[in-house]
Amino acid sequence: MMLPRLCLLTCVLLGSGLSAIAHAKPFLIPVGAAKVDITPEVPVRLSGYGNRRVEATEAAQRIWAKALAIGDEHTGGRAILLTAENCGVTPAIRDEVAKRLADSIQLPNERLAISVSHSHTAPCLTNWAPFLFGMDLPADHQQHVDQYTQTLTDKLVEVAKMAARNQRPATLGWAQGRVGFAINRRVLQEGVWKGFGEQQDGPVDHSLPILAARDADGKLIAVVANYACHCTTLGGDFNQIAGDWAGYAQQYIEQDHPGAIALITIGTGADANPSPRGGLDVCQRHGRALADEVKRLLAGDLTPLHSPATCELAHIELPFDALPTREQLSERSKQSGAPGYHAQKFLARLEAGETLPSTLRYPVATWTFGRDLAIVFLGGEVVVDYGIRLKEEFDDSRLWITAYTNDVPCY
Repeated sequence: MMLPRLCLLTCVLLGSGLSAIAHAKPFLIPVGAAKVDITPEVPVRLSGYGNRRVEATEAAQRIWAKALAIGDEHTGGRAILLTAENCGVTPAIRDEVAKRLADSIQLPNERLAISVSHSHTAPCLTNWAPFLFGMDLPADHQQHVDQYTQTLTDKLVEVAKMAARNQRPATLGWAQGRVGFAINRRVLQEGVWKGFGEQQDGPVDHSLPILAARDADGKLIAVVANYACHCTTLGGDFNQIAGDWAGYAQQYIEQDHPGAIALITIGTGADANPSPRGGLDVCQRHGRALADEVKRLLAGDLTPLHSPATCELAHIELPFDALPTREQLSERSKQSGAPGYHAQKFLARLEAGETLPSTLRYPVATWTFGRDLAIVFLGGEVVVDYGIRLKEEFDDSRLWITAYTNDVPCY
């Protein structure tokens, strides 16, 4: 049921913005960017893989939160994109950041997007993927997770306000390239899923859209690049802080363009892994491949944007399939690991007189730049089929799809 609802809602949000191409001179719009180091200062559990049982105490690579602010009150309002090198983001984090930015810089809720890289070597966050480890965290581990979550929230607010202060007249342009290291990871035999691996003939989205901002003198302020692939080059045996391929891609882009800030978002890559996988050297190789394509695109002619961003945010109440009965949960609670732990927690809710949730509040946002470009922000891990469908429904030459934004539920 989600696919038709998602397409319908996206149609409503985008309206007629992609019906025709406008021809006008590029215009100047205030743009600012900023970044802040979010590498934890205390030991903390890493998220993404459930096999880790000890806190990470070292960082193989610093991780960052970054912000891009576009527009002001004279151009229809400011819009802010925040990116963070983390596996997920919760509604609680987004709500707090949105409230504090509304209070401090009068940013409307619908004009904020928080996207994460889905790195599997970044810190756990409070109430995100709470069943991942199949057990309660030790009290000191939970304390460190809670401490880091608050620090990250504070820094997201900080970096957004920094970007707003840094705004100066700029032009916006975009282009689409291609990078080839993602591969479908859902191994199917006669249409039945057999586990994770490399499905050579599986669908993958190799497109690499970029959005670049240059000041009035032509100096690059910031560039956003979007690729549909998991940040899982590093496996569950790696227990150090790192940004995976996305972290290195940002690093290399910024080295290639001194003074600019690089932001990475992730497309509909829920069923795509990097290939090959391995250690930090492989992360660097993938990051370099993406950075080289960004460099090539920036050296060419970008399609100029002629309009400020029109921002919309809506939610779909997605109904869950048949809810488990108390008897089914009781039987499942005997299993080991995350499935059994999940059942135990839900049984405890029933015993406390609570009811099980019957729907999921799913966020969909759009930033439409006139008739030149529409960016769709989807919550959660989104498989490539949704990206393919949206590109079939709309003009894919002017469509950009980012997932892992504003909420990453059901992990």
